[in-house]
Amino acid sequence: MTHQLKARATLAAVLAVAASLLTACAGTPATPASSSSSSPTAAAVSYTTPRTMPEGKGSTADDGVFPRTVVHFQGETVLSKQPEKVVVISTGQADALLTLGVVPAGSTAGEGADMVPPYLFEAFADKKAELEAITYVGSRFAPDIETVANVKPDLIVMNNAGKDAAALYASLNAIAPTVATQGTGLYWKQDFLLLADALGKRQQAEQWLTTYHADAAAFGAKVTGAPTVSFLRKNGDRMRVFGVASFSGSVAEDSALARPESQRFTDQTSVDISSEQLEKADADWILYGVQGGNETELTGQSLWPTLKAVSAGHAVEVDDDVFYLNVGPTAARGILSSLQKTLG
Repeated sequence: MTHQLKARATLAAVLAVAASLLTACAGTPATPASSSSSSPTAAAVSYTTPRTMPEGKGSTADDGVFPRTVVHFQGETVLSKQPEKVVVISTGQADALLTLGVVPAGSTAGEGADMVPPYLFEAFADKKAELEAITYVGSRFAPDIETVANVKPDLIVMNNAGKDAAALYASLNAIAPTVATQGTGLYWKQDFLLLADALGKRQQAEQWLTTYHADAAAFGAKVTGAPTVSFLRKNGDRMRVFGVASFSGSVAEDSALARPESQRFTDQTSVDISSEQLEKADADWILYGVQGGNETELTGQSLWPTLKAVSAGHAVEVDDDVFYLNVGPTAARGILSSLQKTLG
C-alpha cells in the first residue's frame, strides 16, 4: 500500500501542475475512424479515437463570439451569450469544463462513484470551495429534472450514451439550451471540442489537444523495446480488459505503445474475462484498477502470480477514477503521466 500511496501522490502532483498550466493558457461498440491530427508529421496516421469533431457539428464562430449556433447530436442549439452556469450530465463533462477553466454549477454521479472524483479535487485544488458547492442533480442516466431546473442553468451538456437520449434532451432543453455530445471513451476528444464550442472556447480546446498529442508522441518516441501495455479493471463481479477503442487505450494509442494481442480489438471498448481467462490481461506491463480500492480482488486471483508482468514486478495499481471511470482531458493527462512514470 505504501507504493500505491506514493504513486497516487505523484500523480496528484503532476495533475495539479498540468491544471495550473491549462488555467494559465486560458463502454460501447465502436467502428475505427481515421481522423486528422494536429501534428503535421502524424497527418498520415490513422487513429481509432477521432481527433476532430464530425463534419457539420459545432459552430463556425470564433472563441468568445456570441450569439452562436452549435450543431450537436440531438439537433442544434442557439446560445445568445457566453454560458455562466453550466450543468453537466457526466463527470467526464465536468472534467472537460474544469480543464477549460469553468466550474460546473450542477453535476451528476456515476454508480458507486463520487460526483467530483478525488483526482479533480487534486488537479484543481485552488477551486476546492467551488467544487464543494456544485449541486448534485442525480444519476447520469436519469438526472432529477426538477433539481436541474432549480439550478437555473444557462447551458446544459449531456451525452447520448446509455440512455433514452431523445427523451432526456427534450426534458433538459425545456429548462435551458442543451447540447448533446456522443459519449463513451472512444469519442472523448470530439466531445471535448463540442462542449468547448458551446462555451465559446473551441480554439482553446484545440490548442490543449495539440499540446497533449505532441507530449504523448514525444513520450512514446522515448520508450525503448516496444513493451506491451495491458489495461485491466475489476469492479464488483466484473473483470475486463480494455482495447484500443477505450479511454485508456486512446492514450496508449496517442503514445504509440504496443498492446498485447488480446487487447488489440477496436470493435468494442472492453471484453469481460473470467478468473480462468486472466492470461488475457498479461503483457510486459499491467496497469490495473479496482473500484473501491481493494486491490486483493485482483491480486488474490489464483492465476495472478502466474502472469509474466506480475513475476517481473510490472503489475501497477492505478487510479480507477482516472483510468477507467471518467473520460475527460485532465484524466487523459493523468493516464499519460502514469504511463510516463511507469515506462519512462
